[in-house]
Amino acid sequence: MSVKRHRFIGALPIGALGLALAAPAGAQPAPDRPRERVVELAHQAAVSAAIDSLPKQLKGFYKAHRMEMPSLALEPEFPVRGPERRFLVDRLLPFPFRELPRTEAEIKARFGEKAEGLGRLPWLIQESYARLVEAMKAGDNEKILAESDVLGGLVVDMHSALNLTDNFDGQKTGQHGLWVRLVEKLPQAMGKDLKVSPDAANYLDNPKEYVFSMMVGTYVWLDNTLYLEELARRGKSGYGDPYFEDLARKVGPILRERLARAAEDAGSYWYTAWTVAGRPDLK
Repeated sequence: MSVKRHRFIGALPIGALGLALAAPAGAQPAPDRPRERVVELAHQAAVSAAIDSLPKQLKGFYKAHRMEMPSLALEPEFPVRGPERRFLVDRLLPFPFRELPRTEAEIKARFGEKAEGLGRLPWLIQESYARLVEAMKAGDNEKILAESDVLGGLVVDMHSALNLTDNFDGQKTGQHGLWVRLVEKLPQAMGKDLKVSPDAANYLDNPKEYVFSMMVGTYVWLDNTLYLEELARRGKSGYGDPYFEDLARKVGPILRERLARAAEDAGSYWYTAWTVAGRPDLK
C-alpha cells in the first residue's frame, strides 16, 4: 500500500534541520510511568470527526450512540497512558524504516536488547482492530463503541510524531517536557481553532500493514515540529500564554492536519472492521 506524502507547513523537510543531536549535558529522559488521567482533547476531536468520515450506512449507528463512547460521554474517560502507547522506531532504523520487521518476535530476534522498551503502538492498533471485528460480528453495541473509542485513540497516538521517536520528550534536543506541551497543552491552547475536517473513510485492503504506512506518514513531520516549537520558544522567558499563542500559530496547522488524517484513518478502521464482520445491521 502506498504511503501518502504530506506537504510541509512553514519549515524544512526531514533531515534538513540537524535537530536530532546528542542530548545536552545532564539531560534526563522523561520517566516512563503512566500519567494522571486528563481530558485528551485531541482524542475527543479525532474520534468525533471520525464519525463524520463514515459512509451513511454506518454513520447513523455511531451518531445515535456517540455519547456512549467513553471519550465523548458527559464525563469522558480515557485509558491510563503508559509507555506502551508509542513505538520508538528511530532507535532501530533510520527513516523510512524500509527494513523494519512486522512482528514483535522478529524485531526482538533481529535487534535484541536494542528493542527493549520501544512500546507496542503498532500491535496495540492491530489487536484493537481484531477485537472490534469480533464485537461487530457479535452485534455487541457496548463493546463496539468502547473498542471503537480505544482504537480511535490509538490511531491518534500513531499520528503524533513524538510517539515514534527516541526523542519523545525533547530530551535529546534541549526541549524537555515537549510531549506534554504538544500533545496535551497545545490542543487546549487552540480551543475553538482545533477544527478537524477529515476526508471520507476508506476500506483498508490490509489493516495490519496500514499501521506501518501511518507510522511512516507521521514520522515525516518530526523535524518540522521540533524546529517550529524551538521558534515558538525564542525570546520568551517561560511557557506562559505568549509561548502557547505562538506555538498554536506555528505548530497548530500541523496538529490540525494530523488529527484530520487520524480521524480519516480511525473511520477507515471502523468501516473496514464492519465490512469484514459482514456488514451487520447495527442498531
